[in-house]
Amino acid sequence: MRIGIPRSLLYYKYLPFWKTFLTGMGAEVETSPLTNKKILSRGVEVAENELCVPVKAFYGHCMALRDNGVDALFVPRVVSVEERAYTCPKFLGLPDMIGAVAGSLELPPLLTPRLNQREKPREFKLQLMDFAREQFGLRRLEALAALESARLAQRRYQEGLAGGRKPLDLLPASRFNTPRWRPPAEKRKRIGLLGHPYNIYDGYLTQNLIARLEEMGAELVLPEMTDHNVLMKAATDVPKQLYWTYEKEIMGAINLWTEKQMVDGVVYVLAFACGPDSLIQVLIEHRAKLHNIPLMSLTIDEHSGEAGLITRIEAFIDMLMRKKTAA
Repeated sequence: MRIGIPRSLLYYKYLPFWKTFLTGMGAEVETSPLTNKKILSRGVEVAENELCVPVKAFYGHCMALRDNGVDALFVPRVVSVEERAYTCPKFLGLPDMIGAVAGSLELPPLLTPRLNQREKPREFKLQLMDFAREQFGLRRLEALAALESARLAQRRYQEGLAGGRKPLDLLPASRFNTPRWRPPAEKRKRIGLLGHPYNIYDGYLTQNLIARLEEMGAELVLPEMTDHNVLMKAATDVPKQLYWTYEKEIMGAINLWTEKQMVDGVVYVLAFACGPDSLIQVLIEHRAKLHNIPLMSLTIDEHSGEAGLITRIEAFIDMLMRKKTAA
């Protein structure tokens, strides 16, 4: 069986886990191409207008995999990845949203394991083993072996990120976000690039933001370079705990960077129409102002243009250089 994994949304967090798990059960895994104009345009045509651009792109990636002839699409329902918290509502409802158009778009069958650790962390293991038995007919020990191999692959991936590498360094090669040149080290500024991986690392949606920043002298600091547990601990410095795990990671990163003065400035990337991101934006801006760390917010959607983006980040980095000179 050829199973397609869309190169969008949680692809940038969990691809090593999903791919290893599915191949361990005997499936052949294929990922969709890099996001491009065709993929995004097709997604925009069929998705609801109110959805954020990464979700619209996800629709296009599903259609690209359909065109490549996969036998099934892997679209998990990720409800919760920790106790007493949820993921973004779009991850809870993603199988339903794609399923609603699957017939009209002639998409292949959807594989939609439900992953929910809100009540009991152990449930994650049991839910995946049930999926392996029901969808692939594996025995318990076979399912357990595939799951343990996937955990090991994910652990190695996270260790690589904690060692200072970017997801794009460890995932399948991308022609996006590769700088053509970089200024010498003494002329660089430490910039914290904040946001969800599917916003930051999709080079088409962000107009090669990572490459642009590095070409202009940014030494990037990324949330993925810090252990997840450290981010969660740093995220507790808010009046009320957040409901959403991935937003807690973002808050943990900005809290850590500002408290320890790890960065000279922060670029926060968020998608237009993202409810959770718009709510924590106020907290992020307050935190940066409190510690006198310059912050620039970049809102992306399907209409984002490269010229405006370059102008804004040029002005931001120039401001940081002037601030350094004045100091």
